[in-house]
Amino acid sequence: MKTAVVILNYNTRDYLKQFLPGLLSSCEGLDAQVIVADNHSTDGSAQMMEAQFPQVPLIQLEENYGFTGGYNRALQELDAQYYVLMNSDIEVPKGWLSPLIDWMDAHPQCGACGPKLLSYDQRDSFEYAGAAGGLLDAFGYPYCRGRVRQHIEKDHGQYNQPANVLWVSGACLLVRSSVWKALGGLDQRFFAHMEEIDLCWRMQLQGWQVTVVPASYVYHIGGGTLPNPSPFKLRLNFRNNLWLLENNLAATFKAQGLTPNNRCLRKARRRLFVRMLLDGAAALVYLVTFRWSYFGAVMKAHREFRKGRRRPDIHAQGPAQVFGLNKGWIILKTLLRGR
Repeated sequence: MKTAVVILNYNTRDYLKQFLPGLLSSCEGLDAQVIVADNHSTDGSAQMMEAQFPQVPLIQLEENYGFTGGYNRALQELDAQYYVLMNSDIEVPKGWLSPLIDWMDAHPQCGACGPKLLSYDQRDSFEYAGAAGGLLDAFGYPYCRGRVRQHIEKDHGQYNQPANVLWVSGACLLVRSSVWKALGGLDQRFFAHMEEIDLCWRMQLQGWQVTVVPASYVYHIGGGTLPNPSPFKLRLNFRNNLWLLENNLAATFKAQGLTPNNRCLRKARRRLFVRMLLDGAAALVYLVTFRWSYFGAVMKAHREFRKGRRRPDIHAQGPAQVFGLNKGWIILKTLLRGR
């Protein structure tokens, strides 16, 4: 097959029942196949798939490997030119997939692309997870074209031109399989959250582009596996954000012309140290506002970061252009401007 559309499922049986029929219908007439990889669900997802969707290939994993480990294991079993990473809580309209495939066919320098992500509940608005393509500020805080912090724009067509961005949401992400394999897939330490930002950033450091293709759009519910107030989710975000910066900052400074390697590493360490101080300030706010579980989540995130960190290898990095990096601090800007 040319395109493998892979849903990684963990205890979202009802979403599969709701959205799989439309997804299957949207792929008719294309050289594309929908596959479900089940991350050892306990809600009867696999049994439901076998009973109601026997035509859909089902990859059953022996334990919950998270987003990173689940996709790394599932995709190594598939032979396709393109992989689509697709959340189970997404509704697709007819014709959503063709613009993405056509873009990749016409732009061989593009390593990954994705659609506009719109809200399932408020269809004239962008959805938090990815909106119209992702960016990153100087200290690693992600935001999007169409979403900054909790401020979400309505879609008035303001982002209807294709654009190179730093990252596209893993909720719906089309990746060139050869690039995926060359990069070794997702960084398995992450388990879940920000792993797609890391993958897209690493792609750009190897000379590939990451593009949002707004001719394609999908509707995303969001928060299907982990609710937003979850301390576990908070811990993953704080920890993975530090690994994200450690993986890519020094190589980015080198790609921007900073030499020698040890100078790039020192600058990256200084930036990482400032980010850790900002995390500490956030933890202090949680402490004084009696949000004990959130304070503990930040502390545990930093312990896990230190335990799992590794020295980035920037010696093999060639010249590259990284799109979507903002030199400022987006949180301070939004607080000062009030928008």
